[in-house]
Amino acid sequence: MERKRAESLLRTSGALLEGHFLLTSGNHSGRYIQCAALLSRPELAVEFMEDIAKEFAEAGIDTVVAPAIGGIIVSYEVARILGARALFLERENGRMTFRRGFGVEKGERVLVVEDVITTGGSVIEVRDTVRENGAETAGFASIVDRSGGRFDPDSPYYYSIHMDIPIYDPEQCPLCREGKPVVKPGSRGMGDTRKTG
Repeated sequence: MERKRAESLLRTSGALLEGHFLLTSGNHSGRYIQCAALLSRPELAVEFMEDIAKEFAEAGIDTVVAPAIGGIIVSYEVARILGARALFLERENGRMTFRRGFGVEKGERVLVVEDVITTGGSVIEVRDTVRENGAETAGFASIVDRSGGRFDPDSPYYYSIHMDIPIYDPEQCPLCREGKPVVKPGSRGMGDTRKTG
């Protein structure tokens, strides 16, 4: 997908946010990608799903698997386009696990997907569980890659857009020095605003 188009879709959906954000890691950033906003707009999100599916159209994918919760819609729509099954894993006792009667079989070719990959920790856990169950990881995909090279898988990895978003230690944050209020985004809402720095 062309970068200009991908950015346009993220902005139009309200997924690409600008401001001063407190990340789960405790660090700060001036930009944040809230893919839930994109995924709430199927008419826009479908372009990313088609882009990912096109990349893996000839890979013989049997099943598309994602970590809950961010990747669930991605796995469903990519699987629909590929004519494959869609599954997701959930964390149980601190470990990514197949639940709800889900599972993979020996020899199944699996594509592991996510909305945004930052460190890749969740998708690596998914891959490990898939392999423990005898299936083969054919590749990884995400709408957005913001790993900055931290995610280095052992299978092909495709993303629709790479975004280099600077992250700051709170003690060194230029946005704090400017006195901008910090907001905590993510799945727990964006109502937590406070001054820091």
